[in-house]
Amino acid sequence: MKIRDVISKIEKRIPLQQAEDFDNVGLLCGSYDRNVSGILVCHDALENVVDEAILKNCNLIVCFHPIIFSGLKSLTGKNYVEKAVIKAIENKVAIYAIHTAFDNDFFGVNAGICQQLGLKNLKVLQPKKNNLKQLTVFVPKEYSGQLKESLFAAGAGNIGFYDECSFTINGSGTFRPKEGSDPFSGQQDIRENADEDMVSVIFEGYKQGQIVAAMKSAHPYEEVAHQIYSLDNTNQYTGLGMYGDFEVPMDEKDFLKFVKEKFNLEVIRHSDFNGKKIKRVGVLGGSGASGIKSAISKKCDAYLTGDVKYHDFFLAESKMMICDIGHFESEQFVTQQLFEILSQKFSTFAISKSIEKTNPVNYFI
Repeated sequence: MKIRDVISKIEKRIPLQQAEDFDNVGLLCGSYDRNVSGILVCHDALENVVDEAILKNCNLIVCFHPIIFSGLKSLTGKNYVEKAVIKAIENKVAIYAIHTAFDNDFFGVNAGICQQLGLKNLKVLQPKKNNLKQLTVFVPKEYSGQLKESLFAAGAGNIGFYDECSFTINGSGTFRPKEGSDPFSGQQDIRENADEDMVSVIFEGYKQGQIVAAMKSAHPYEEVAHQIYSLDNTNQYTGLGMYGDFEVPMDEKDFLKFVKEKFNLEVIRHSDFNGKKIKRVGVLGGSGASGIKSAISKKCDAYLTGDVKYHDFFLAESKMMICDIGHFESEQFVTQQLFEILSQKFSTFAISKSIEKTNPVNYFI
């Protein structure tokens, strides 16, 4: 199996189009056409991880954080990024990063945190906006079923935990073929009345090209009458962060002890105690101070994330306890999650989890 085949299967499960615009996801170095000898899954593709991949005969590293985030103007080994990339290229090891594509996935980074905490009734904290579109297309009634099957196969009509969603209205359409046309039915210069269905489906914007192509290939008309609308609806199943509820509320100190145990933490930085029971918890793996206001608006009693600055803690304003558990610590389950996903999809070559330490933050207790 070639690297491009592996990537194709990964991206059917975790589409890169889910990633944030600022991110640098996908194949960062290496050839799509090289055969895969093994896959090493890691958090950060540092030089010591590349060494591990070489030792384990893995020529594809699937990492969470992109080792190349901003542009490289030279490759001389002057810093940790260039050292890792040079070693990977010299040893024909490809590096593929998933990052915010997995952050925004409903079953991704934040679902892993919620699962570890045992939260129920999970919802996305910051749902994607301007993400959904609607296609309306007019088709002869006898071709309506065929058209819908083609649209569904292309990914249209997927809404949360449902797929093959559509709406159909029957009616009468008119058209008049002009000179140069090759009509499916009717004659030139004579108005035709047709028994047609109006079929509507919703889809994520990044699928538009493949869905329009599927529509045209399954449609009998020379000119396909259709409209595509951008929707104001938020996508409730894609976005950053999650929140959920404990079945039994906890005291604040008991909650912090519980989090320390579940995440194997040395320390938790947190805002003032409010004397409230902790029932609803919001989470956002990595640098998540941007989600504080969203967590408050969702009436969360506590919010777990990393990289919270001094002034960010003031935003709690006695409404919610903000907990900084550390950037790496909040994402620590990602490697296992990716390992499980890849293990389910590939069985013909070795898949390993990196054992190398890549967290740059240390604590003196």
